[in-house]
Amino acid sequence: MLAGRKYLVTGAGGFIGSHLVEALVRGGSDVTAMVKYGSASSWGNLDFVHDEVKGQFRVVAGNIDDGDFVAHAVEGMDVVCHLAALIAIPYSYVAPRSYIRTNVEGTLNVLEAARRFSVGRVVHTSTSEVYGTALRVPIDETHPLQGQSPYSASKIGADKIAESYYRSFNTGVVTLRPFNTFGPRQSARAFLPTIIAQAATQDEIRLGSLTPERDMTFVTDTAAGFIAAATTPGIEGETINLGTGSTYTVGHFAGRILKLMGADNKPIVQEAARMRPEKSEVLKLVSDNARAAQLMGWTPKVSLDDGLMQTIDFVRKNIHLYRPTVYTV
Repeated sequence: MLAGRKYLVTGAGGFIGSHLVEALVRGGSDVTAMVKYGSASSWGNLDFVHDEVKGQFRVVAGNIDDGDFVAHAVEGMDVVCHLAALIAIPYSYVAPRSYIRTNVEGTLNVLEAARRFSVGRVVHTSTSEVYGTALRVPIDETHPLQGQSPYSASKIGADKIAESYYRSFNTGVVTLRPFNTFGPRQSARAFLPTIIAQAATQDEIRLGSLTPERDMTFVTDTAAGFIAAATTPGIEGETINLGTGSTYTVGHFAGRILKLMGADNKPIVQEAARMRPEKSEVLKLVSDNARAAQLMGWTPKVSLDDGLMQTIDFVRKNIHLYRPTVYTV
């Protein structure tokens, strides 16, 4: 189902996107990786793909909110995996309009191009943040949507645009809702790399709220979920969670990481600037992943501690990519 098929991955220079490109190339796919244009000609996390994958995919640079560029990139593709988005929640408080342009209008550009060129499958990336604080647990795909940040509101809008294209034009959309993903290459705006980078270089760990609960999936498992969504027949129009079904507090993750790093003597300090507004904080996320198992045969494989050790190893080797003394929004 992968060999020889033409895949476009938007947001390919990102954390999950780069791992997905790697997995698709190893499966024999003809992959085009879309990265954000910049004068530095950066390919982002694609610089970290394994040597046997380098040179085995095509890179195009542009902006997801440019409909003409997106149409040129989509034409001739069998499958589009759409991951390009603004994802930092704190920055969505600062620049909410940019989230509408990128996440809603960018998704519209992808879907319209896919409709125009009769692309067989579009895998659209949602997020567990669209559920907001859990009204019931575990969270299944019928849970109400709650826009508790401009970011989550923009993703709800994008999800509904995707749903409308399936219902209106029979575009072959599958919407994935990953719960929190972690692993090598993740940026400092995420809390696990923040903890690791501080533990490796600082005398104390500065965090925001320690009580929110998160369901963490290792990035290679998330990438496998995208491939399952791209290749499983008969699931067009479905929305599917990707998560482990287990949840722990931010404070628990911090303690676990410090122990694995041999730094459990370092104190954890809460910092007001890192706190989300009270009504915006999502207090508990834990997935019901039964639909993923039933429809796609997907279940996570990598254990939490194994994934944390791989992430710790990456951050330690690439500490120059992180600013442990700065709060990254």
